[in-house]
Amino acid sequence: MRPSQILKKLLLDPNTLVVPDAFDGLSARMIQESGFQAVQCSGHSIARSKCLPNERDLSLNSNLAATHEIVQAVTLPVMADGEDGYGDDSTFEETLGRFHEIGIAGINIEDQNLRYPQSNESILPESVAVSKIRRAVALKARMEDPEWIINARTDALRSDPDRTKALSIAINRANHFLEAGADLVFVAYVATLEEVRTLAKEIRGPLSIAAGLGYNAHLFSVQDCIDLGIARVSLPTLLIDATQSAIQTALTSIPKS
Repeated sequence: MRPSQILKKLLLDPNTLVVPDAFDGLSARMIQESGFQAVQCSGHSIARSKCLPNERDLSLNSNLAATHEIVQAVTLPVMADGEDGYGDDSTFEETLGRFHEIGIAGINIEDQNLRYPQSNESILPESVAVSKIRRAVALKARMEDPEWIINARTDALRSDPDRTKALSIAINRANHFLEAGADLVFVAYVATLEEVRTLAKEIRGPLSIAAGLGYNAHLFSVQDCIDLGIARVSLPTLLIDATQSAIQTALTSIPKS
């Protein structure tokens, strides 16, 4: 069974799929040895592990190399963090093809505006974002890997200071991504349990939520998401935070002279 088939089956299961995010081979292997069923790559954590100032500074080649290391370290299905696809032109399909070649089971494609920092918009126009999902779906058909998971991420909750308006934008985008053929939608920056409930009610398809973050860890739990029947829960910074903390603790315990 292909990795994509395994991941598709896990996502269709009524039980919530909990996926800690890896940033290298060791973290991925520890996820597997701890009994989890899949691995998510975190562009944010990979960038931090390489001491980059910002996730937007993580190059495609560095991302691919780290993701390939993760895929090689485990037998679990791995979902890549494809960022925004690293472009809008023909390089978008090339990027997805390169990720597919290294054996991932699926990929995140987001509407965060990473390539055009000079723009005041935090997210891409909806027409551009939906077009990318349609192009990814068409590419999946050409690759003859029908179960390859396309996880469409929206950063709409950061698009407007009016949280109610931003939540409405996120819901609309998520539903449009599903209509365009996405297998799963990931609404980033969910901060409260009430927002999780609203998204679960209003989004017409499998939903992914990120938990355990500084802004939401004390407001809802992984178990809350499981109880609400969320399809997938990711933990984007858990392992990189734990790694940094453990290293700092170990180093400060050693006499310096």
